[in-house]
Amino acid sequence: MSDTKWQCNICTFKNVAASVKCSMCYNLKGDCIQDESEDIEEMFFLHGPSDSSQEVPQGQSSGSEDNYVPKTWKCELCGYFNWNRPRSEGCDDCNYVKEMAKNATERMRGKVSSKWTCPVCTFENLATNLFCKMCNIPAVDNVLPQEDEISLERDENSLAITNTKDNSDILLSDTATNMIVSLPNSYHLNKKQSKSGESDNLLGAAPLPNNNVGQRLNVTDWPWLNACLGIVEGDYSAIEAFLASGGDPTRQLTHDEVLLLNRPSAFDTGYTLIHLAIRFQRDQVLPTLLTRIKGSGRGVKKVPSTVVPELASDIRQHVASSIRQKKSPVPCSYFSEITTFSLPLAIEDLPKAAQEKLFEELLDTDAQETLEEDPAVINWSHEVTVQLGSRLYALWNRSSGDCLLDSVMQTTWGVFDKDNMLRKALADTMVNCGDLFYTRWREYESYQALSMEYCIEETQWDGDWTHLMYLASHSGSSLENLHVFILAQILRRPIIVYSVKYVKNYRGEDLDLARYEGVFLPIVWEKSFCSRSPLALGYTRGHFSALVAFEPLTSKNENKDGNLQIIFLPLMDKDRKLLPIHFLVESEKGRDEATMREWMDVCVTDEGLVVAQQTLTARPEPVAQMLGEWLNYYRRLVLDNSANSAQPSTAVNASVEATQTSPSNPSV
Repeated sequence: MSDTKWQCNICTFKNVAASVKCSMCYNLKGDCIQDESEDIEEMFFLHGPSDSSQEVPQGQSSGSEDNYVPKTWKCELCGYFNWNRPRSEGCDDCNYVKEMAKNATERMRGKVSSKWTCPVCTFENLATNLFCKMCNIPAVDNVLPQEDEISLERDENSLAITNTKDNSDILLSDTATNMIVSLPNSYHLNKKQSKSGESDNLLGAAPLPNNNVGQRLNVTDWPWLNACLGIVEGDYSAIEAFLASGGDPTRQLTHDEVLLLNRPSAFDTGYTLIHLAIRFQRDQVLPTLLTRIKGSGRGVKKVPSTVVPELASDIRQHVASSIRQKKSPVPCSYFSEITTFSLPLAIEDLPKAAQEKLFEELLDTDAQETLEEDPAVINWSHEVTVQLGSRLYALWNRSSGDCLLDSVMQTTWGVFDKDNMLRKALADTMVNCGDLFYTRWREYESYQALSMEYCIEETQWDGDWTHLMYLASHSGSSLENLHVFILAQILRRPIIVYSVKYVKNYRGEDLDLARYEGVFLPIVWEKSFCSRSPLALGYTRGHFSALVAFEPLTSKNENKDGNLQIIFLPLMDKDRKLLPIHFLVESEKGRDEATMREWMDVCVTDEGLVVAQQTLTARPEPVAQMLGEWLNYYRRLVLDNSANSAQPSTAVNASVEATQTSPSNPSV
């Protein structure tokens, strides 16, 4: 028996010679292609035979092409190749009635396009489809069906789109119709932007405002829809973009927006971003959404750096010019100037209403309440907060991944790290001193893992370190406790972090240990090179806040010479346990209080509380000028309110005087 195989001209499967039909598609062997070099696609497109598989019937000359009928015909509607059977009247796939004419294929070829490609999922749809069959996105304008293929019937409240192919009707409201009509124009803009990498729209379109009658979707609507999709798909960048543009997290999905999103299992009318975050258990983004609700303490903020942006920019430039780098033995970046930010005592001179407004716009009230609620981590000692005048206040900062860097800059210079100069110094230090920090970090983390009976593999060590370096070099990336330790080296001073014990979800359930509470010492430097005055930061639910105090008022807060003011920072928690010191190696452990005394000015209060002394020196001139302008803003508000309240009484006095001098009431 010959081993020759024959190839099926339908599915190209090679069958054994004894097979009468194709084993895959059951096509008869007699219809096979004898010449394997023949192009199958050409056979289906060509009308005339090119070999023995498409012979002209006997009695008919090869030149009489007008009466020739090919073995296959291509459906004009769906593109399916059908066999010419005697009683076949339509397409086997879509039931489209065929035209048994010789030029059917030519007309089909002459069409510009019988399908349109979805701009979102790239699925090829029939020309008569107004919506993508895969993702339900409306058709773009250059591939909308012709009027003779689809009829539109409109009444007052709804639009009936009737498909002549399958006689199925789609009922949409007027608003949804306007959405669809506006999409094609906006799609072309997004198509141009996407080529240059400027558009990150999850829906594949960023429409321009359309002034057509009934137009409802505008530029602000698409970030909102992208944020809804971002919740479902876990794309937090879309949510941050919506909130950064001033979006309201309590905005509700409308019926037409739910139709446009076309995911009934995920979206429903009336849903907000908070509903979606709870439904899909997005615990990371839910705290941010909750704090953005109006009335939650995250209203319009006016910190000093935002009230006087020009001076804040000058301060950042000055700080950037003060960053130095040691050549040896530790090539670490460091700040050449040591400053500590504090709230001016002149705030007490403002009226009570002005003070309340100032604190509302300056402080992060959510973080303040979290740090002070039971179990409190700050301001829990009456002796420290009242008798020693060292109450701490959590300043508001940006809620992005730069909150740690903003907090450090606020506690020192009172401005944000908008220029990423501190992040750049952090990334450079990790590169230049990688071996030094890697060794200490690995030993510290090994001890932590061992205490939890956990073993870390070598590949995981490398991956975690690479990830830490990536976070340090990318703006907006959240930072870890190692970065706090490196920032202590850059600042050349200790950092005390007052943190919640556990990270909780929106239900108040404990998720994990926070692992930030404690003291971070500039231990890689010589003690003589560092400042003994620590900084204070607060940590709550993935967010760092700067903790600052008022300028001291009592004599207890002055040093012996009387030229320095002192703030007392507890080194113990509410249970009177010493705060842990992070990233100590084995030889440095076991003597925490002695180590603290080596790096900070530590004393014990009358009640036996171990505290560190934070010294306040004279403010740098740009910082003092910025605070002065900031206070003048609230002083002007007080004067304006006083002037407005005095106007009614002035009008009454003028009326009384006019009455007294009138003819009916002559003056004496």
